[in-house]
Amino acid sequence: MYRVVFLGAGSAVFTRQLVTDLLRFDDLPELELVLHDIDADRLEVARGTTGQVAERLGRPVTVAATLDRREALTGADFVINSIQVGGIDATRIDLELPFSRGLRQTIGDTTGIGGVFRGLRTFPVLSAIARDMLELCPDARLLNYTNPMAMNVWWMSVAAPAIRTYGLCHSVYWTVHDLGELLGVPLAETTFRAAGVNHQAWLYEWSHRGESLYPRLREKIAEDPELERRVRVEIFRRVEFYPTETSEHSSEYLSWFLRSEAQIERFRLTPLEYLGISEDNVAEYQRAKADLAAGVPLRLEEGAAEYAPQIIHSVLTGTEREIHVNVPNAGLIDNLPEGSVVEVPARLDGDGITPIAVGGIPLAGAALNRSYLSVAELTVEAARQGSLELVHQAVLVDPNASSTLTPSELRELTDAMLEAHRPLLPTSLGGEVELVLP
Repeated sequence: MYRVVFLGAGSAVFTRQLVTDLLRFDDLPELELVLHDIDADRLEVARGTTGQVAERLGRPVTVAATLDRREALTGADFVINSIQVGGIDATRIDLELPFSRGLRQTIGDTTGIGGVFRGLRTFPVLSAIARDMLELCPDARLLNYTNPMAMNVWWMSVAAPAIRTYGLCHSVYWTVHDLGELLGVPLAETTFRAAGVNHQAWLYEWSHRGESLYPRLREKIAEDPELERRVRVEIFRRVEFYPTETSEHSSEYLSWFLRSEAQIERFRLTPLEYLGISEDNVAEYQRAKADLAAGVPLRLEEGAAEYAPQIIHSVLTGTEREIHVNVPNAGLIDNLPEGSVVEVPARLDGDGITPIAVGGIPLAGAALNRSYLSVAELTVEAARQGSLELVHQAVLVDPNASSTLTPSELRELTDAMLEAHRPLLPTSLGGEVELVLP
């Protein structure tokens, strides 16, 4: 029996989708699904959800739930990480405090000042998970969904390089899926690959029956002026390769979009958008809790195509397929720094996950990627060295932040963020949480 552990299982809707995708494979060996969360109520909803999914799909699995992380990790073969340190309250700080000082963010969970502080408060928990895994399941694969993706995978490469860590994000898949719908081209008939960094990779190969789809996309954009009011289309026009994340996410990686009300209006952006998304997630959790109590069947989505279930299926059955993963750059992308965390295609089979070296990516795309990688590197090093100055520098070099506020204003804002998040930050940065490398 293979043991699959879900950390942060209280993310009820996401856990439901992962379990559903996994159990729809009818050729898997027997599995034990172990759910862990620090919130007892959310954990119980996750247990009820997983049990209902297994019953409805007719899969004979063992389901366990525990508040004890070490108990959950003991003997694990796969560890799926979807924790959110600080929950919605910390997210409000990440977005609202900078906004009160004039700095706009849309999502704030991956880059910019929101991403920096989400990373800093996540690293201590990742280190604790790493220590447990090295003792209790050293051969397990850690499949990370938690943002900031590149920073978290980078931290694991520093804190616990012996653990096989892979960052998973569905943005490449859904980008190609949605572009195919726009052009009327079935996804199954397309060939695609992307490379770069998470939420800013570049679709460098995208064809239908051997013919590039980019000319058709340019024609479609020319026919619809409203498409030109999307961030990703503007980036595509300037870089010549399509970026692999939503316009909302993409806007935060650059200095071009959130710097003024005029740009926000032109590109139809909504500052603080993630607050509404977060509130919707809480409401969905409450609905799931009520439906389980009333015995109402939960809605099971079709075709989510999450990567963790595909990895588990390929490793356990030998099925070959290709996905995209976030891993340290070890000769994978020539024109991005070695050791930085990049997003690249990867082959799956019975031997595991093999990232594919892609050579050089588009020069302009690589140049933009380096800006984010600088923010990520400074954040990782700030935690590793216990350096407040590096925290300030991480925020300072962020393109969106520095396009809006002066260095002095950013320093004052960063100090305010350090104080607001103090209960969740490492003690070396003036916080209250011990950060010990495994």
